Amino acid sequence: MYDYLIVGAGLYGSVFAYEAKQRGKKCLIIDKRHHIGGNIYTEEIEGINVHKYGAHIFHTNNKRIWDYVNRFAEFNRYTNSPVANYKGELYNLPFNMNTFNKLWGVISPAEAMQKIEEQRNAAGITDPKNLEEQAISLVGTDIYEKLIKGYTEKQWGRPAKELPAFIIKRLPVRFTYDNNYFNDRYQGIPIGGYTGIIEKMLEDIDIRLNVDFFEDRDELTKIAKKVVYTGMIDQYFDYKFGVLKYRSLQFETKVLDDTDNHQGNAVVNYTDRETPYTRVIEHKHFEFGTQDKTIITEEYPSEWEPGEEPYYPINDDINNDMFKKYKELADGEPNVIFGGRLANYKYYDMHQVIGAALVTVEKEFGE
Repeated sequence: MYDYLIVGAGLYGSVFAYEAKQRGKKCLIIDKRHHIGGNIYTEEIEGINVHKYGAHIFHTNNKRIWDYVNRFAEFNRYTNSPVANYKGELYNLPFNMNTFNKLWGVISPAEAMQKIEEQRNAAGITDPKNLEEQAISLVGTDIYEKLIKGYTEKQWGRPAKELPAFIIKRLPVRFTYDNNYFNDRYQGIPIGGYTGIIEKMLEDIDIRLNVDFFEDRDELTKIAKKVVYTGMIDQYFDYKFGVLKYRSLQFETKVLDDTDNHQGNAVVNYTDRETPYTRVIEHKHFEFGTQDKTIITEEYPSEWEPGEEPYYPINDDINNDMFKKYKELADGEPNVIFGGRLANYKYYDMHQVIGAALVTVEKEFGE
């Protein structure tokens, strides 16, 4: 008999399992995949740690979270400085003085601000009704056309005019020559990959992989006093109120034996509409690799269908209202803890997942 059955061996479930074990609780953690780690899983291929489910860069301003994750790994000094490729023109992200200089030839922050203000005024948008109008009202037409429109339409699979304005309410715009994408105080990649973090968290904890909770739900719930569920909340309740919508991703990973440096950067976003993928990840650059070959992954956004991997919740009014109904049901389940991005129908960064799991631990164990 277990104290907790934890459904999902991702970051949320693993943090909870680790903390429960520290308190003398017996846990079983299951996952339908063949590996632990959820979407932060990294696999070593040809001596390179490959981020199997997209680029993951750890960043936070929370010292407590930073100290916590450093218990399980040593982090390097990686700084996320992505590059945007628009039809062969390269621009720094987030939008900063390097971007503005390349776009307009401006040198000073005052010149850049003036250029953006001119384009805002020329657009004459006072009450943005959709994403396109919202973006233009924030950063003008040039940045929108080259660095936002194509990428966003690929990401969401719809014209920008049909997307709600709230998706892009706040755009990072810096009037400095700083290419660091994040403002957070702490940032890095775990040396050796993320999988090692989860392995340490789950040391001496019972794990069963290739197990679908819903195929043997009755028997699995009988062997534990409580369940920690990190899967899709609507699936748990058999889609009673309908199916919550997501966007998905497809990954095409290639080993390039004939080159040791494909693009010179870990992350390059392709912001034109014609290129079918949104970005290319060159994994060795996350850890400053010196291998004589390289591995790249192209990311292709796609419509999500049940059975595919859900990545980005579509938090529009319809889906959010549906989630609220499921949340009410979840709150009425006395022996089930719902946690993580799928159970909360919310996009989380890694530090937020850890923080949410630790809050749950404090509530559960009265600390």
